[in-house]
Amino acid sequence: MTQPMTLSEIAAALDARVEGDGGIVITRAVHPSDAEGPGDLALAMDKELLALLPGTRARAAVIAEGVEVPAGLDGCILVKRPRYAMAGLMDVFEKPVHAEPGIHAAAFVAPDAVVGDGASIGPFAYVGPKAVVGRGSIVMPHATVGAEAQLGEDCLIHPGARIGERVVLGDRCIIHPNAAVGNDGFSFVTPEPGSVESAKSTGQVKATNVVIRRVNSIGTVVLGHDVEVGAGACIDRGTVTATRVGHGTKIDNLVQVGHNVQIGSNCMLCGHVGIAGSVVIGDRVVLAGKVGVADHVTIGSDAVVAASSGVGTDIPPKTVWMGYPAMPRAQAFEQYRNLARLKRINADVADLKSRVKAIEAEGNVSGGVPPETT
Repeated sequence: MTQPMTLSEIAAALDARVEGDGGIVITRAVHPSDAEGPGDLALAMDKELLALLPGTRARAAVIAEGVEVPAGLDGCILVKRPRYAMAGLMDVFEKPVHAEPGIHAAAFVAPDAVVGDGASIGPFAYVGPKAVVGRGSIVMPHATVGAEAQLGEDCLIHPGARIGERVVLGDRCIIHPNAAVGNDGFSFVTPEPGSVESAKSTGQVKATNVVIRRVNSIGTVVLGHDVEVGAGACIDRGTVTATRVGHGTKIDNLVQVGHNVQIGSNCMLCGHVGIAGSVVIGDRVVLAGKVGVADHVTIGSDAVVAASSGVGTDIPPKTVWMGYPAMPRAQAFEQYRNLARLKRINADVADLKSRVKAIEAEGNVSGGVPPETT
């Protein structure tokens, strides 16, 4: 938000309805408890925040439809889906990064690199030979764009981010601080079958890794349009072809994407997800925090995998999996219920054993023959 807006103008940007005075001039959006004056717009779309509105210094607020408008406010914006409205509000009140236009004197841009109109190359940034920085893109201080890499239009490369050689980014990609796109894959081989291969095939370690040879990565990474890569995330380049991430996919902080992985469009990979090499992930897949995916697994479109799950087998489309190892949600819940029953079952077994012993002891005392037990 570069200049003050009226309540009605903000509502129009959200496709929402105004109740009360739509002419109130708004200068910033705030938590209800942080409101300091009539230019503040209190964001109270959650029930807990709604309770903070009485007595607020703000004249206007954003609340959910169907909620009674609190007394004392001169105007309200009523939104249908609060979480989605929050995204729109953050667009309205966005505070863009500071980036000077043009190429800073302290930056290095190779003579044969191409920098588009309106692009910004910050101090101590590096743009390698034959690299392309698209129109309106921003390369912030201490970021690196390797040789022959291509950035689409309106990309944002945060400080310390590394775009490797020959990597291709679509339009409007955002790469957060210290993310690395285009690292070599973790790919090594032994002259003879090694310990991992014997462990997989026999369940035992029957070989030792005397020599470990590196398999160089001559492929690249290709990101579609509107991809976002979180701080400290790493995406390895393909061994021969390309590791690919589809349009609109969002990758959280500290995520590892291995070599040759193929990720579809509009996926969400949450923090600490680790994806081994040659995994294929469909469109709109959600991997919650700390999910681990074994190599060469396929995850179908629209699948959801719960946090801390370990995926070792293929997952069908439009299914929910969870657990370690990951399994269908209903099966996992059944296991959890059975585990919760173990204490009671053990107590029942102990009680039955004590009863059997008592019956046997009674039979021995009376001289009778104890009943057969199984």
